[in-house]
Amino acid sequence: MQHNVLLFLLIFISIKTFAQPVPAVDENIPYLVTFGKEGDKAWGDSDFTQIIFFSVPKNHTDPIFIRVFDPEVGGDVDEQKGEWDTRMKYSIYGGKEACSNEDAMKINLGGNFRSGTLLATKSFTENARYEQQWYTFGPINPTEGEYLPDYGGYIFKVIIEGIGGDDGNLYRLFMSQLSTENQPVEGAFAFYFKYKFRLHDDVNEVSHIYPFIDDKVLAVKQSNFDWDNDGFIRIISVAKNGEFLKVSGDNEWCESMHAVQPAEKNTSYDIQIIKKKNAHIKSNNVVIFLKNQYDELMPFYSVPIGGIPKYKYSIGIKP
Repeated sequence: MQHNVLLFLLIFISIKTFAQPVPAVDENIPYLVTFGKEGDKAWGDSDFTQIIFFSVPKNHTDPIFIRVFDPEVGGDVDEQKGEWDTRMKYSIYGGKEACSNEDAMKINLGGNFRSGTLLATKSFTENARYEQQWYTFGPINPTEGEYLPDYGGYIFKVIIEGIGGDDGNLYRLFMSQLSTENQPVEGAFAFYFKYKFRLHDDVNEVSHIYPFIDDKVLAVKQSNFDWDNDGFIRIISVAKNGEFLKVSGDNEWCESMHAVQPAEKNTSYDIQIIKKKNAHIKSNNVVIFLKNQYDELMPFYSVPIGGIPKYKYSIGIKP
């Protein structure tokens, strides 16, 4: 219980108005990505499904809305393979076991990952009406989520599935207080266990993801897929000043282990994604997840809990 109180005190301190877009502003990631189920995994999607969780604090009583930018599969944003033929389904779940069911948090989809109560669903194909526009689900009663104090309140699960076709769907999400614009829900945030997204084409852009290192974590094992050797991934923390992660090639997985220093407990990692200057790789879609020493998945948070970490040179320096 003491751990949970500390974690969500840090979340409360860290929450900013941009904590609820996914990808988040601090992450500097262009889009989430999900391909149709007949897609080629070598294009950067390992299982054609993405799962995002939103946490709404218990004291929030007004309706919420979950909004999707560019939900259709066609036009300038998405990635075409042959004819536009992809159908993408968005589903929102709440209620018992929406998040706590172990199948909902696995890296290999199977079993009952659609656990919980289905609150809303809609499928999209190519449709100019939704090209670079927002579609809104809701209103949703906050108490329809699964109440999990360990995750900050009422939890909603959003599943994005490519149920047909082979094109790539690029999109963003936002939890809002309003149906017609993006107005953050105070104290809310998003988290995710297996993150699939598009890298910037601009080699000068640096992207970030933010796992939290709680007091139980002794080591982190990272796994990434289809990075195409497109640059570098490194950890910045209070005790690490650029420790490099192993990076995968085309259509392959790779992993590396990273020991956690005592000073890093109860702080966030800033995992930085830096493009290779001379590779000129465009439209690169990638997958990444982390596990602790118990082989448990570790969540990434849309807000860096405790703030973006800064390396402290004095840590570990003996007089």
